Amino acid sequence: MSKNPFVLRAIGLLAVLALVAAACGPAPDEEEEDEAGAPAEDAAFTWAVTGADGPTMEAVADLWNEENPDQQVNLTLLPPEADDQRTQLFNDQITGAGEFDVLGLDVIWTGEFAEAGFIESLEDMRDSVEGVSIPGAIESAQHEGELYALPYSTNFGFLYYRTDLVDEPPETWEELYDIVVEVQEEEDIDGYVGQGDSYEGFVVNYLEFLWSDGGEVFDDAATESLLLDGDHAEKAITFMQDAFEEGVFAGDFNTMVEDDARLAFQAGDAIFMRNWPYAYPLALGEDDEESEVADDFDIAPLPAFEGAPVDTVSTLGGLNNAVSTLSENQEVAREFVEWAATDEGPQEILAEMQPPPTMASIYENYEDIVPEDQLPVYEVLNEIREDARARPPVPGYNSFSLAVQENLHSVYADGADPGPALEAVNEAAEEALVEDPEEAIEEEADPDEDE
Repeated sequence: MSKNPFVLRAIGLLAVLALVAAACGPAPDEEEEDEAGAPAEDAAFTWAVTGADGPTMEAVADLWNEENPDQQVNLTLLPPEADDQRTQLFNDQITGAGEFDVLGLDVIWTGEFAEAGFIESLEDMRDSVEGVSIPGAIESAQHEGELYALPYSTNFGFLYYRTDLVDEPPETWEELYDIVVEVQEEEDIDGYVGQGDSYEGFVVNYLEFLWSDGGEVFDDAATESLLLDGDHAEKAITFMQDAFEEGVFAGDFNTMVEDDARLAFQAGDAIFMRNWPYAYPLALGEDDEESEVADDFDIAPLPAFEGAPVDTVSTLGGLNNAVSTLSENQEVAREFVEWAATDEGPQEILAEMQPPPTMASIYENYEDIVPEDQLPVYEVLNEIREDARARPPVPGYNSFSLAVQENLHSVYADGADPGPALEAVNEAAEEALVEDPEEAIEEEADPDEDE
């Protein structure tokens, strides 16, 4: 059993936490989970990572095992839903089981896991990734300026647009707004679809509006909230409010997640869409998908607001690999996370199969690596990767995210007053800088807090 005081005190929360997480998304197929979790007899260490991109992770694990016959990795595919992944990784730590040596962490979990003492510092490996991984990915792997994970995969937001309805992609949000109004005078069609439901995807979308006006959540050192500095935060949410009220956003934008937006755009029911690269081949009609826009769409960087100090901003998604403090195989675990971040083999697998890699040289030579149908994707990725932003990996990011969802969603969706909502989010941002992970888990585990 771990001697970490956080771990010891949190054991009693497990049962309730598991019940809460079970309600966060669909449970994985039991047979698949058992199969993925069955350790190989000759495994030297275990890598726990999302099952959402299972074939990609299996290909990476197979390559490692092929190259390292005496240090085999056992791949444990976690549930596809992020909340369920987080719970399973927490449970491994809280119980002191230590079944996982390498933890595949969503980029927003770095601060939380580091603050809780769940992952080892990898600061001594910084030279391995500096100048090799894209800057935003390195930023997401840090807590208080110290590396606690190494970059692995990433993700970026695109603007999808109808080429049969729009001559050129808009460079500003104001221009997008005007284009939608103009097209809707002639066409009965939704304007803009994206991730507008009250979940993490909405937070991502809001941050892109905030950042694309020059706003910030925290200062560079992550010591204070800058959310209310200037009018950027209010401008971002009131733009969403106006766009929703005036029909520029789709009427069901406030309940949309990624695939809702994709299916609407794919059916020809929207002019613009904010989504991740995964939607591109599907909109082309690949993988037996039906698409009404296969020959009538293209992709571009997301717009910014007029007069902003940036041309485009995309919020980074993706995964970083960390080494568990409970691991008894830390030497080989460290070798694996470095290999996954800096070796062309696993990074090219990501480029070929999705999600996108974090190795900068892959983007520089993408024409020789990625499948032909993905060339337009990487052309846009090269335009935006230097300007992509990591969500702040502060200890209380999860609580901050929930505050954005609970307070700002109602501003644009229901016409609520943005002032009190932004004050509440700013307070949550300040608390996120110093949040005790144990208290956060206790709040999440309280059934009264989770309807």
